Amino acid sequence: MRRAMLALAMASALAAHGAYKCKDERGVTLIGDTPPAGCANVVMYEISRTGAVLRKIDPTPTPEQLKARQEEAERAKEAAKAAAEQRRKDLALLATYSSEKEFDTSRDINLEPVDLRIKSAHERAEAVDKRIKELDDEMDFYRAGKSAKSKGKGREAPLQLISDLARARKEKESLQAAIAGYEKEKVEIRERYAVDKKRWVELKKLHREGKLDLRDPKEIEAARKGTPQKPAVKKYNLYLVPAN
Repeated sequence: MRRAMLALAMASALAAHGAYKCKDERGVTLIGDTPPAGCANVVMYEISRTGAVLRKIDPTPTPEQLKARQEEAERAKEAAKAAAEQRRKDLALLATYSSEKEFDTSRDINLEPVDLRIKSAHERAEAVDKRIKELDDEMDFYRAGKSAKSKGKGREAPLQLISDLARARKEKESLQAAIAGYEKEKVEIRERYAVDKKRWVELKKLHREGKLDLRDPKEIEAARKGTPQKPAVKKYNLYLVPAN
């Protein structure tokens, strides 16, 4: 009895896993009790003795195909990440500004401290220019030998004078570089607000036309699949106040 049951089980297994079938790269149908060699690079099916498909077997990817799939997956991942970041920025824009005029107001507020830094740097530069002129005049005095004590003979300028002049000229260069940097910062602020305003106008237009869905991406996906969303659970912090 036990041997009969074992034989029946083996027969059932053979019936369930009868053969392997595919169409090779030339379109020729191949069938075998084991996977035919010609099925290595194409989709293969495991079929029963009656011809029913038991499972689909994809071909083993080549190293090149595997690399291409990995690269495509990485590109898709980066694209999804970029889309999520863009959505976050878009929602922040819509939540922050209610009109185009608010962009101009916010831009001017951010430009004001930069303008003050530029004004301060220019004032300091004027003072440094005046100091440089004074030091240059003093250097000319030594170069021309106008000192009464020298009796017409030129003499070397003091090291302190040379050092002060070099330091003043270096400070002037630093101030000029700072002013150029501040001017560049102003350009960048204006450009950033211009880009944000343009995007805000586009988003408002898309929303009016019903082309912009502001719902959470998970909610959108659930709605697409017809999956009901559970209502959000509100959490509260409880504080115990000791009785007097």
